Amino acid sequence: MKIKNAILGFAFTVLSIVAYGQEKNKKVTFEVNGKCSMCKERIEKAALGVKGVKFAAWDIPTHQLSLIMDERKTNTMKVKSAIVGVGHDTKELKATEKAYEGIHPCCKYREDNSDDGAHH
Repeated sequence: MKIKNAILGFAFTVLSIVAYGQEKNKKVTFEVNGKCSMCKERIEKAALGVKGVKFAAWDIPTHQLSLIMDERKTNTMKVKSAIVGVGHDTKELKATEKAYEGIHPCCKYREDNSDDGAHH
């Protein structure tokens, strides 16, 4: 019985440490591909749609998305998943062709690589 209690005590300690490392108002910034104010609106809406995200602002010139989020409820990969779901690439995750094709023509940020960058 003592071993079981020791294991439970240890597990509780580990969980407490993990929970303690999670911030209620964590500030995070990462790059999201896009071009214009329509992209800005779409990216911010997707980020704010993730439970735990309290603030989202995407900067058009720098492509930086600034977030304030509750790490106890979400994480950056969940936010990035939501963003690629609406057609915008991040460094780690890329939007599907279907999601990308669904964005407005003026929002198309991917370069035309049909010639694989070969110089003529």
